[in-house]
Amino acid sequence: MTESEEQRNYIASLKKRKRKIIFAQWFILILFIGIWEVLGDLKIIDPFITSTPSRMVKNLIVIYGEGTLFKHIFITCYETVVGFLISTLLGSFIAMLLWWSSFAAKVADPYLVVLNALPKVALAPIIIFWMGNGIKSIITIAVLISIITTIISVFSGFKDVDEDKIKLLKTFGATKFQILMKLIVPASIGNIISALKINVGLSWVGVIMGEFLVAKEGLGFLIVYGGQISQLDMVMMSIVILSILAFAMYMLVALLEKKLNRIY
Repeated sequence: MTESEEQRNYIASLKKRKRKIIFAQWFILILFIGIWEVLGDLKIIDPFITSTPSRMVKNLIVIYGEGTLFKHIFITCYETVVGFLISTLLGSFIAMLLWWSSFAAKVADPYLVVLNALPKVALAPIIIFWMGNGIKSIITIAVLISIITTIISVFSGFKDVDEDKIKLLKTFGATKFQILMKLIVPASIGNIISALKINVGLSWVGVIMGEFLVAKEGLGFLIVYGGQISQLDMVMMSIVILSILAFAMYMLVALLEKKLNRIY
């Protein structure tokens, strides 16, 4: 057997394995939905409390008919994306500043530890009091929840870069900015991507928490409103939509990771 045939067989086996994984994932999801529906229809579980897929679909159709569904989805997605971008860009920039100045890094270290341990949700009432009941407050809460994690994760990646490589560039006369852009940042792509993946979840958490407190629109508002009027079908439907949106955002980050890996 030639080497090319071995390679083709290996690639074919990888594709076959990938198809099996995808099939198993979809099978588990469909099976779960089917069992959930059957148990609810047979009253083995209380459909009023747990809802069922069919009841959620009916509620989805009702809200869509009212013309407000996509407005709620858009509001939540907008707040999440803006919060995600601000926390990622600002957090990465602060991490660069900390790498640039070891003095600033040592000064900031205890504050980062305290802020990372602090439950940022506890600051939400203060943020709302300062900024009012609106989108600005919700985005700010989302940024507060995720920015410290970004700073710590990205800065840790910067510090892990091999010192010998840095010294080598210095011997060739590279400036600190060139070392940062040509070595530190490319070598820390893995940490940056990890921070992005974490920020996806944290941004959604921050936005939903903010909407719980002040929003009059958005999926978080639908969850709270559905609970207040005992419409748990609305609550479960909103949670499922959130799950789908969060997964889609995570996949976009994963796609970005693949492209960056090809470049670097």
